Amino acid sequence: MFHSPSLHLVKEAYLSEFFLRFLIGGLVVSSFAVVGDVLKPKSFAGLFSAAPSVALASLGLAVSQHGHSYAATEATAMIAGAAAFVIYAWIVCLLLFRRKPGVLLTTASAIAIWLAVALGLWHIVS
Repeated sequence: MFHSPSLHLVKEAYLSEFFLRFLIGGLVVSSFAVVGDVLKPKSFAGLFSAAPSVALASLGLAVSQHGHSYAATEATAMIAGAAAFVIYAWIVCLLLFRRKPGVLLTTASAIAIWLAVALGLWHIVS
C-alpha cells in the first residue's frame, strides 16, 4: 500500500497534537483535582477537575495554533455554553424539587432548553 509523504506528515502532526492535548489536559486535570480534594465539601472535586482543565488545554492549543482572536472566539463560546448550563441546572432543580417528575425525563427534556439558550447567547455575542 502506497502512502504519500504528505499524508504521513499530517498523521504525525495530528498524533503530536493529540499527545500534547493529552499531556496538558492530564496535568491540568491533576492540578484541579488537587484543588478539589483540598476544598470542602468533597462534591466540589468534580467541579474542579475535568471541564475546566479540558477548556484551558483547548484554549492554550488554540492560541498556539490559531492565534488570539480564534481563542477569544472559542472562549466566548465556552462562556455562552457555561451560562446556558447554569440556566439548565436551575430549571432542572426547580422542576425536580417542585414537581417531582422522573430525573431522566427532566434532564433529557431540559437539554433542549440548554441548546436554545446556548444558541441564543452565541447569536447575541457573535
